[in-house]
Amino acid sequence: MDKKLDRRTFLQNSVLASAGLAIPGTTTPQQQAVFNKTTNKSKIRIGVIGVGMRGQSHVDLALNRDDCEVTAICDIDPEMIARTKELFTKKGKPQPKVFQNGERGYLEMLAVEDIDAVLIATPWRWHTEMAVASMQAGKYTGTEVCGAFSLDECWQLVNTHESTGTHLFFLENVCYRRDVMAVLNMVRQGLFGEMMHLEGGYQHDLRGVKFNDGKTPYNSGVEFGEKGFSEAKWRTGHSVYRNGDLYPTHGVGPVAQYIDINRGNRFMYLTSMASKARGLHNYIVEHEKGGPNHPNAQVEFKLGDKVTTMIKTAKEETIVLHHDTNLPRPYSLGFRVQGTKGLWMVVNKSIHLEGTSPGHSWEDAQPYLDKYDHPLWKRHEQRAVGAGHGGMDFFLLHAFVESAKLNIAPPFDVYDAASWLAITPLSEQSIAAGGAPIAFPDFTRGRWMNRTNEFARGDEF
Repeated sequence: MDKKLDRRTFLQNSVLASAGLAIPGTTTPQQQAVFNKTTNKSKIRIGVIGVGMRGQSHVDLALNRDDCEVTAICDIDPEMIARTKELFTKKGKPQPKVFQNGERGYLEMLAVEDIDAVLIATPWRWHTEMAVASMQAGKYTGTEVCGAFSLDECWQLVNTHESTGTHLFFLENVCYRRDVMAVLNMVRQGLFGEMMHLEGGYQHDLRGVKFNDGKTPYNSGVEFGEKGFSEAKWRTGHSVYRNGDLYPTHGVGPVAQYIDINRGNRFMYLTSMASKARGLHNYIVEHEKGGPNHPNAQVEFKLGDKVTTMIKTAKEETIVLHHDTNLPRPYSLGFRVQGTKGLWMVVNKSIHLEGTSPGHSWEDAQPYLDKYDHPLWKRHEQRAVGAGHGGMDFFLLHAFVESAKLNIAPPFDVYDAASWLAITPLSEQSIAAGGAPIAFPDFTRGRWMNRTNEFARGDEF
């Protein structure tokens, strides 16, 4: 950011940007300087906005690296600030500068000149506002995943990137899951033939997370909102007021890589349906700390317990996404990858390939996953040991740091963010309209026809 741009002007501009008032196609001299900037830094300085449980995971991984420093953190929760500072102490790292001056204290942090990149890991409703302000400040920006509240939010992200030239890295870690990347390798080598149908989703019993008093990780209570702990403070409220696929990106992110979404292909329209809502109410009534007379037993939850979304693409593949977080179930993202020569299904950990698999029978997928293990995993397997979510969090942060050092377009960019985030408001519209088809905007403005998918090809990172 130009040093002539004083702090007051920066804060005013950031608030305007957060309100969605950035005008695409117009740039200030400061913004144009960012757009034209190329870097090749050996070490970057990172600021983290939101140091709850997810933010602390990012900080912990960053502190293990020699090519980045976490120089600033921002949160409104003193307990989370204290927990994060303990990570620096345990690893013998210099303490970061702390910003905790209210909900928009992050604007103070963004005005600090010694931050090159920003990671955002706050509750969902803040992601777009903070990402827009961070891009306006010229910081290489990474934001955690969720679903958008409106299409306007998605356009704010796109317009801000295009008017400032600042990159947005959408932090979808499941794209780096080991089996997911092995299947990507198989898809690109043609084992499944031409892609026809894909499935994925977020199928995870989160009732214990949504009603958590902080005493144990799961099943500790029936409180949420102000009485809740961590995600229970904010996440449960979405189930009260919204009905749609609230968290689509873990499923759709990997699927998008298999069929080159926004890079020769795009989403055309979707249709969604939702079941009735019973899971959260039953949890409260049946919990030892709840019961039929507990105040939360009177809450009417709007989110259907099982939301199913179907998407049609420009190349005529079909996609089914599942959202299922309020019922008892084992964890599974439910991936299915099906082409003209066979399919892989994660639920039964099986594969069938025509001409290879015997008859019409399933085979154990693991030998294939081992054989086609992605080169990226082979190269960094030891460095990923101990990282969150089976190691894939290492790959995510590694890609973020390396991309920020070079100031290059990330593997999952602002157009991916907009397209994946848009599934939530579009699904809400479809459900409200009785399952009507709803068209996707083309956030790339036609660029999808000429872009190519470079994710996890060659020797990058």
